[in-house]
Amino acid sequence: MKIIAVIPARYEASRFPGKLMQILGEKTVITTTYQNVVETGLFDEVFVATDSEIIFEEINNNGGKAVMTGQHETGSDRIAEAVQNIDCDIVINVQGDEPFLKLEPLKQLIEVFKQDDNQEISLASLKIQLTEKEEIENPNNVKVITDNNGFALYFSRSVIPFHREISYDISYFKHIGVYAFRKHALLQFSKLEMKPLEISEKIECIRYLEYGMKIKLIETNFIGVGIDTPEDLEKARKLI
Repeated sequence: MKIIAVIPARYEASRFPGKLMQILGEKTVITTTYQNVVETGLFDEVFVATDSEIIFEEINNNGGKAVMTGQHETGSDRIAEAVQNIDCDIVINVQGDEPFLKLEPLKQLIEVFKQDDNQEISLASLKIQLTEKEEIENPNNVKVITDNNGFALYFSRSVIPFHREISYDISYFKHIGVYAFRKHALLQFSKLEMKPLEISEKIECIRYLEYGMKIKLIETNFIGVGIDTPEDLEKARKLI
């Protein structure tokens, strides 16, 4: 299989505009993410897909590869445009605001497709258990519930499942925004109309579920810092 990584990057993030160009250590957030993905050595090709001249120039000026795309509602739509003429089998979507992603969870995502002999999985992604009440209730943390085989049932910014039966021990999981797509499923996704659930939650992978596609979730203990707010940036600066 030919496996590539694409980092979708837009400058005008709704909650924290310009976050990818903030300085983290000695480099910007987007350059840190790009270089860390390249250094895993897992991919035949790595590039940033952006509609921002600022981000495009930042990556190219630091020896990386970037492509310009049109404006899109979701990162998956942006990646679909970027890869439509590229020969590949699996596309890994690494969020530009996840600068601390490690090699092991990326290997786990790739392994999902190597073991999927019937090619029934459209998308694979990561989840990590949440234990703190504040983190569970934080709408910036997308929660996910799965069936017994690890396939996604639903994603939400609300607390799911609702803990009605207090005597029963419930586990909560955060969805980590790193995706691995079959290329043909990604291109199909980009042609599908957004439905009310996706629009309401602002969670793009709900579109796959609404159209009956299978999403495999892999549990990981990877603890990164997704930079959604200025407070997250400060946490990342302390970590680095």
